[in-house]
Amino acid sequence: MGILEGKRILVAGVTLNTSIAYAVAQLAQREGATVLVSNFGRALSLTRRVVAKLDPVPPVLEIDVTNPEHLAALPDLVREHVDGLDGLVHSVAYANPETALGGHFLDTPWEDVGTALHVSAYSMASLVRAARPVLQPGASVVGLTFDGSITWPMYDWMGVAKAALESTSRYLARYLGEFDIRSNLVSAGPIDTLAKKAIPGANELDNVWNTRSSLGWDQKDPVPTAMAVVALLSDWFPKTTGEIVHVDGGVHATGA
Repeated sequence: MGILEGKRILVAGVTLNTSIAYAVAQLAQREGATVLVSNFGRALSLTRRVVAKLDPVPPVLEIDVTNPEHLAALPDLVREHVDGLDGLVHSVAYANPETALGGHFLDTPWEDVGTALHVSAYSMASLVRAARPVLQPGASVVGLTFDGSITWPMYDWMGVAKAALESTSRYLARYLGEFDIRSNLVSAGPIDTLAKKAIPGANELDNVWNTRSSLGWDQKDPVPTAMAVVALLSDWFPKTTGEIVHVDGGVHATGA
């Protein structure tokens, strides 16, 4: 019996089979969960194509986490497939690579900063609020971050957004506790995902991990990160909330 046996999980933000979200969906199924996935717009066809490789093929919901109508429809969309959720995974982020990333920090207009914060941080609270009618007592919310406590080359306003996401998760932990719902984050090292490829100069991050990771790091392997997400979705962390679990080969704990 897997550690998610009988649980119902929504994974928001599955795009390609190289993504952490896809690895989470795949591993969650192997551990016994009934999985639903979501995306929106033009990316929806990509999502349907990649999840067709999963067995069973999970339902694909169209949910734009910045669209109030989509969020309002979320409970009914979920109920078409399951009668509640025991887990919610937030794997959603965006910043304009031409203005908000790549060394343009001092010149980024508020409109692009606002978009990055809305999509990458506020959306976690929006998604949880939308899912509240179907989130069951004992449920676990897990988001994905990239250490927002320090600065990174070229990461710029996405780094600010991740810091806001980390604070958002802590506040969710504070206010969801009375409903016996946990909120935690997994802070991953750099993975060769679509999101990473959009960051100008992202190879500089690879150089950091190649020299400072005490356990070694494989940028092409999202599974270790997915394993941490699945563990947090399980019942094995019943009193852990507001936490950030680092899956980065040890880089967060090293100096030079």
